[in-house]
Amino acid sequence: MLNIRNPVSRRTMLVASAAAATGLQVAQARDRDQATGGQARSTILFFLCGGSSHIDMWDMKPEAPKEYRGPFRPIATSAQGVEISEHLPLLAKQAHHLSIIRSVGASVNTNDHHAGYYHNLTGHVPDRTFLTQGNNRTPYPDDWPYMGSVVAAKREKQSSLPNAVSLPHSPSRKPYTRPGQFSARLGLQHDPLYLQGTVKELLRFTAPALELQAGTSSGRLDDRSSLLTALDSARRSFDDAGVARTFTEQQSRAFSLLASANTATAFDVAAEPGHVRQRYGQTVNGMSLLLARRLVEAGVPFVTVFWLGHGINTPLAKKCKSAGSWDTHGNNFGCLKDDLLPEFDRGFSALIEDLHDRGLLAQTSLLVTSEMGRKPKIGDPRSGGVSGAGRDHWTHILSNVVAGGGIKGGQVYGSSDRFGEYPADKPVTPAHVVHTMYHAMGITDLQARDSQNRPYHLLDRGEPIYDLF
Repeated sequence: MLNIRNPVSRRTMLVASAAAATGLQVAQARDRDQATGGQARSTILFFLCGGSSHIDMWDMKPEAPKEYRGPFRPIATSAQGVEISEHLPLLAKQAHHLSIIRSVGASVNTNDHHAGYYHNLTGHVPDRTFLTQGNNRTPYPDDWPYMGSVVAAKREKQSSLPNAVSLPHSPSRKPYTRPGQFSARLGLQHDPLYLQGTVKELLRFTAPALELQAGTSSGRLDDRSSLLTALDSARRSFDDAGVARTFTEQQSRAFSLLASANTATAFDVAAEPGHVRQRYGQTVNGMSLLLARRLVEAGVPFVTVFWLGHGINTPLAKKCKSAGSWDTHGNNFGCLKDDLLPEFDRGFSALIEDLHDRGLLAQTSLLVTSEMGRKPKIGDPRSGGVSGAGRDHWTHILSNVVAGGGIKGGQVYGSSDRFGEYPADKPVTPAHVVHTMYHAMGITDLQARDSQNRPYHLLDRGEPIYDLF
């Protein structure tokens, strides 16, 4: 019989009980991970360039003072108890597929686009160089890798198409692409294939680095490959072996893509029936989402669609006091109601509907995010203050939307405070969101090795939001 007056025996019993409970928790966590993760074969990330207004789309505050809530009203959706903006009526019908994360705290030291891209695309907090260099901070080779590049590196290649594709490739007015969109320290071979699209040629997406010169047929690719091999032989003898190997891999990928009939077929949006293209909306963003669906059908594990605005000095840019995308410094409500929300509502709802109808939604995870939210208090000094009806930058909170790939639809995770300014219940960071996308894809090994073959962890902050699955 156990002598309960013996403190050693009592402590032993308590330790044993605690160990048993801990073991059970670990086992339950392991079972949960195995049961819910890894259902997604592909991911489509829809990035709303410019900073989309969480408080006017996903996290309405109808009881807040008028200087915060604005004129938009929430509407009921197909998910019980879930409300979104009245100007997203098509997505309201698809809300039973959606999970809305309303508590993403993504503060960066610049409260601006540049660092916001990096934070939300990599899951890593931007370092001090983003503050000291501002928009002059170019991508660095030792940056943390873009989430699409991590997926590309961790997934085995299944076809001639690359493991990651980004389109349309025009998300910055700078002469370089914003940091956070590259494989960086993970290695050039894991960079996405970048496609270009324009608002004028809606059905034409091109990869400039892979385009054939005029008069060059795919039948001549073998000859060109042999010629390049001969020309490069001398250079390789002086090159660092790792760099030369990367160049060879990139070159091999280029020729493989150019010679593949699968490439041309996957990129051919014009082959889609007219009524399908019409459902997505005859815009470059609608066609980009349609192309994303074609790419996941063809087996591409990670596709990113960057919202392409009309550019500076266009009517929409002047109307919104911005570069024509989601950066609504002025006339926030007019720009959203008349232009941005209808186009987004149509295209993204079509993607969800199309994937579901084709039986692809269960194996395709979706993420809608941005580099920031908008400042809940109306009035941006650069557009006339309150009278300009704009919303300024606000990285301190944004709403993300996820769906498919084993994620439960029809739910809201977390909340913001009563003004929509900061996370309140269940606060998370971009690191949690990125981990969630890895979890959906079944990617649990986040170890990598640097150029000196030293191991490091690709994202050691945060964890998946398990409650979403």
